[in-house]
Amino acid sequence: VEKATYPRHASTCARLAVSHKDTHNTMSAFMMSANAALSLGRAHMRGAKVGRSTRGAMSRWASGNRRSVAAPVTRCVATESKIEIKVPPNDGTVRVRFAPSPTGNLHVGGARTALFNWLYARRMGGKFILRVEDTDTARSTRESEDAMVRDLKWLGLDWDEGPDVDGPYGPYRQSERGAIYKQLAQQLVDEGYAYPCFCTDEELAAMKEEQEAKKLPPKYMGKWATASKEEVDAEMAKGTPHTYRFRVPEGERVEIDDMIRGKVGWDTDTLGDFVLLRSNGMPVYNFCVAVDDATMGITHVLRAEEHLPNTLRQALVYDALKFPRPTFGHMSLILAPDRSKLSKRHGATSVGQFKEQGYLSKTMINYLSLLGWNDGTEQEIYESSELVEKFGVDRINKSPAVFDTVKLNWMNGQHIRLLPEEEQIAMVGAVLVKEGLAASADGEFTKKAVAMCANGIELVEDAAKEVKAILEYPLKENLADDKMIKVIEDDFGEIADAVITGFESGELQAAIEKNDFKGFVNATGKALGRKGKRLFMPFRIALTGRMQGPEVGEVLDLLNTEGTPESAVSLADRVAALKAESAAWAK
Repeated sequence: VEKATYPRHASTCARLAVSHKDTHNTMSAFMMSANAALSLGRAHMRGAKVGRSTRGAMSRWASGNRRSVAAPVTRCVATESKIEIKVPPNDGTVRVRFAPSPTGNLHVGGARTALFNWLYARRMGGKFILRVEDTDTARSTRESEDAMVRDLKWLGLDWDEGPDVDGPYGPYRQSERGAIYKQLAQQLVDEGYAYPCFCTDEELAAMKEEQEAKKLPPKYMGKWATASKEEVDAEMAKGTPHTYRFRVPEGERVEIDDMIRGKVGWDTDTLGDFVLLRSNGMPVYNFCVAVDDATMGITHVLRAEEHLPNTLRQALVYDALKFPRPTFGHMSLILAPDRSKLSKRHGATSVGQFKEQGYLSKTMINYLSLLGWNDGTEQEIYESSELVEKFGVDRINKSPAVFDTVKLNWMNGQHIRLLPEEEQIAMVGAVLVKEGLAASADGEFTKKAVAMCANGIELVEDAAKEVKAILEYPLKENLADDKMIKVIEDDFGEIADAVITGFESGELQAAIEKNDFKGFVNATGKALGRKGKRLFMPFRIALTGRMQGPEVGEVLDLLNTEGTPESAVSLADRVAALKAESAAWAK
């Protein structure tokens, strides 16, 4: 047994150094019950209310104005060595982070948060850190973490520090940082900023019900904030399960200068004493986040506005631990077209789903960058390098962004057309082979098919549908279409006869071979006195069975190309079908 003693906290210009040997085992130590070898010390306070203060008041409250604190009690300590915890030096380098919880797939909202942080770091010549917040042991999985990492890498985002690349201020998984949280929680207890709470779940539920009935704010009103040393010791001796609560100062005003929203503030009287450590020893989110951001030297926190209410608790923790606060920026939410929160009922919401559906990674980066940001111009198509050059926090909007799949699809089509030809062929060719529409992903048939459909698709997978339509001949099915009937009634038979005659004589095939189908059409038009739409539309119907599609000459050339699949309706079969339907236009 030793007395809990802690040195004054070091200057903010020092780095974090973890000197213990078994960091990876510390979370298991955290989960020891209250009657186990490790029992955090406690201190309690009594006395008068503190006056209002500004940002620096926490230190004054702790040292001079706070309620009296009992002498530090003795505690049993685990055998691991003491950790030297210092804040990394602030040399002016921007350090930002993306800190996902590996409890599911990477949502587009999280992907945008990661992207904005990445863009800001790269724009400012700073560091982008990946931190995994996996203290939710019931839901966090390594499989989910791996999937998130794959999705981030697919987007083209890289990080300077993280679980897979290490760095000077790790570990970068919260589950491996238990000793750090434990030691700083002890410091808060020893200095009077926190205390053990032995309230049962039933007592807390009754407290909440009473407050709701009296229309009071939900604040902790239990006895343990002012319990005597004897009361605390008695419960500790019995091994009663307990949490540790942060003692919220009364009558304070906490303010931040948000990079996006300007000055934001909260009165501490609206907040009750909140939990730092659960009864199983696991740290609570707001405590972990503040500790991690400070000890990893995070200078700017860019995150979604749903985290804005957490900032009060985190700011109090920063101040109590004498850590400098980072600069905050809270981005607007991403909404569905109906202005509700984007969810699964609106379709795909995770990066992995969009990847599987055939969206390009550069499309997702481009589109996500415009959800709440713009560079002040009408430009909509960007490469990642352009975004890095133009990105600025000052252009992030406060208003919610709407996720519009129609615009996303349009943008994906634009990026497909901007790809080099060889990349288009490789991507579309793989789809055609998969769907049995091509024998080779880079054969002559595939190259021609890609050239014909690339300008009309929005998703790579759409190419299969387009090529399949090109290879079909649905004349019989389409003859009942009202628009086609009008063309048929305008002496369609003379064009059909010209096609049949040209095929039987070999003149049509010769024109196709010489890539002079247009010459065959024009010669027919001159002979029949037809031109323009009266000439070209009947030819399209006669040879493709449709009223729209790629150039008819390109379709016929594709059918004549080596590697054409057996499912394609050949020129000979088309002419035979045209003959078979001649009764439809016979006079």
